[in-house]
Amino acid sequence: MISVKMLKPYYIKADDQFVRIILAYQYFSVVINKIVYQFIPIEGKEIRINRRTRKVENVGSRFAFQKGKEIIYLTMTELITLPDFLTQLHNIAKPYYNTGQEINEVNAENELVMKELEKKNIKRLIDKALDERDEKSFRELVKLL
Repeated sequence: MISVKMLKPYYIKADDQFVRIILAYQYFSVVINKIVYQFIPIEGKEIRINRRTRKVENVGSRFAFQKGKEIIYLTMTELITLPDFLTQLHNIAKPYYNTGQEINEVNAENELVMKELEKKNIKRLIDKALDERDEKSFRELVKLL
């Protein structure tokens, strides 16, 4: 039986795509068969979560836990099967997730860029119609502006 005793980030780094939860000694511990094992950063040192999908991205990472001289390795795949791990992880990352408002702002900005590109394309087509002296195409394109 494995459970998470403590999960606290050493620090959190967020960029446009990911929330990176950096781990360090004494900030992460698990209980395996009633024995507490402390995290040691010899392999995996971070948990990377996609800000948009809210899913853990580095599922192949291995994390080392030590009790005395005994070291046990757990993969991220094993850790994310633990409900208490996911609960604590998402509580830590929650303030960094993309909200619906941020997504709507990005969509509005994308829409604005698309309209501007369409307008520039129509102007290029108008120039082309003028160069080719194509009055019919010119009149149709001018109506689109």
